[in-house]
Amino acid sequence: MEYNTSLLLPFHGCHVMSLGQEGDVVRRSLSHLAGCDDRNEAIHTGDNPRRRKMNIRASLCEFEPGFGWRRAKLALLAYAHVMVCCVSLYFVTAARSFPGVISDDQAHVAAAVLNVLAFSPVVILFAIVRFSFGYLVGFYFYIMILGYLWLREFSLLDYDHSLALASIVLSGFAFLAPALFITAPLRQTVVMSERTFRMLPSTILIASAAIIGASSLYHLKLVDLSEMYKYRAEVALPASLRYATWIASNALLPFAFACFVASKRYWQAGAALLLMLLLYPVMLTKMALFAPVWLLLIALIGKLAEVRATTILSFFLPIFAGVVIALLYKAGLIPLKPGMVYFGIVNTRMIAIPSLALEVYNNYFSAHPLTHFCQINAVKLLTPCPYDEPIWAVMAKAYELGSFNASLFATEGIASVGLVLAPVSALFCGLIIALGNRLSSGLPPRFVLLSAGLLPQVLLNVPLSTAMLTNGTALLFLLWYIIPRPAFDQTPSSTTAASGPSRMTSPARPPQVWPTT
Repeated sequence: MEYNTSLLLPFHGCHVMSLGQEGDVVRRSLSHLAGCDDRNEAIHTGDNPRRRKMNIRASLCEFEPGFGWRRAKLALLAYAHVMVCCVSLYFVTAARSFPGVISDDQAHVAAAVLNVLAFSPVVILFAIVRFSFGYLVGFYFYIMILGYLWLREFSLLDYDHSLALASIVLSGFAFLAPALFITAPLRQTVVMSERTFRMLPSTILIASAAIIGASSLYHLKLVDLSEMYKYRAEVALPASLRYATWIASNALLPFAFACFVASKRYWQAGAALLLMLLLYPVMLTKMALFAPVWLLLIALIGKLAEVRATTILSFFLPIFAGVVIALLYKAGLIPLKPGMVYFGIVNTRMIAIPSLALEVYNNYFSAHPLTHFCQINAVKLLTPCPYDEPIWAVMAKAYELGSFNASLFATEGIASVGLVLAPVSALFCGLIIALGNRLSSGLPPRFVLLSAGLLPQVLLNVPLSTAMLTNGTALLFLLWYIIPRPAFDQTPSSTTAASGPSRMTSPARPPQVWPTT
């Protein structure tokens, strides 16, 4: 059989070339062996006739010398982040941030460093696997586990530390295995029309504005961070409106923002960020206040770096800034309050608190009954629960550390089934995250990254069941699944009637997928 190789389009180290149907198998095999991103994954999913014609094309990664170096640079960046996190945790322990829970005895630093070094090679996985939703969530959880391995050496709490160490490491592997490696697409049986998809982001803006307006009738108070916790107890929204507010904040508005950025409608993207900011006087949470800045940071980094590097840099840069501030304060170059406020909000909240939750939950549930998932309301209706209050309230009373929600490793793992079975729970949670990988397969990776940009922060601080339902993760999964993949095959200029013929849609070239690297 003779193949036409006249259509050659360079694409960041890979070439899109016209091959036969058999060439698709070759492309996938060589691309997998080379480890390159499937930069035209969106072309190979879907069942409409136009896409079946495009299915003869394949992306074949070049075996160029620079490709291995790009992987190495990604691994070095990930290792640099690990080092910066360790320095940040050093300052947390030295500052006596958690008296009665974590010691400030710096004699334990060497043991903490050895713990981190022993687990640090796992970070190489994030330099060799393709980007997915599980990659995004998995990297944040990996750093959380590293934080616990550091903090456990300073622990003042009584529980079986050796069993806890083995449990959290095995839980990490059990979660990462499906979250990173199960990415095969699911066949779309229900697909939204392209016209509906184009209207959806604007509809989300209107609905979110209505939700914010209705919520403000029940609570609206603009206070600074020092008074936020004082007035948060006054927030009393009806249940339906409370759920709608959380879903709009963490899932729908980030999804709309990603759609607007993808279609280069930047004014509407700014409106989505503004609506997210307007949720702060209603909800009085740090997430609502800093979410617009966080998504904007991810979008800006994504303009300069490929999507996996963007994932790492989005975590690395804020933490690195906090470490620099701490060093400047230690050298007497900046005053205490501004520097420590930033360090407390960013470094302590993003790294130390999620890791500390594992420490606290290990201690509490070593001497108290397990929940057996009764923190999930539906389960509580079916089985007796040893706790009348939410688990976060129980933790707040026991340790006086505030409203202490925690990740799936602490809630669905330690609290629900105990240390021995926690890896099994982590495996099932990893499979749920892998479902998100499969439902989003074929979408541009940057779109997935932006639309899910807030979920790692959510999942670090609430149970998976809460994130799926209360915070809208399940709804985001559904939207990913029904999105028409061809909607991303054309640039905005090629879909505007007044723009005239576009080079991207000329007969000599296939429509370009929204950039993925």
